[in-house]
Amino acid sequence: MNTATALINPCTLNLALLFAGLANFGILFASALTPKVLDWKNELQKLPPLLHRLFWVYGIFIVLTIIGIGTLTLTFREPMAGGNAPARGIAAFAAVFWGARLLVQCFVFDARPYLTNSWLKLGYHALTVTFILLTVIYTFTAFQP
Repeated sequence: MNTATALINPCTLNLALLFAGLANFGILFASALTPKVLDWKNELQKLPPLLHRLFWVYGIFIVLTIIGIGTLTLTFREPMAGGNAPARGIAAFAAVFWGARLLVQCFVFDARPYLTNSWLKLGYHALTVTFILLTVIYTFTAFQP
């Protein structure tokens, strides 16, 4: 038994992937609050119509990607945990997606002006922790033996 398999067994990884799959849908719940918190109704009206629509289309594609990652994870978590190559490919995609989202969270977005109360601050930090966990879980799954 090598070091990687000694660190986590398929049963534990299966549980971590269950958490990851459900967390994707939890993030969607939090994302549903974004338009209200950021006042998209008024703020997006300031944009030209094409950019206004483009913003919403990009948002929809991101939501569909997260639904896909969550659904594939919940559907194929046993093959993922068992080291199945195509399932590991799904995990690699998810690791890149959530890793990139984590980098954007840390180095691109400045959410401080919008964190106006304790709940918003807690939610923002909870999302950051969730992005870290998802990146770690999917990365480990993708590179497991």
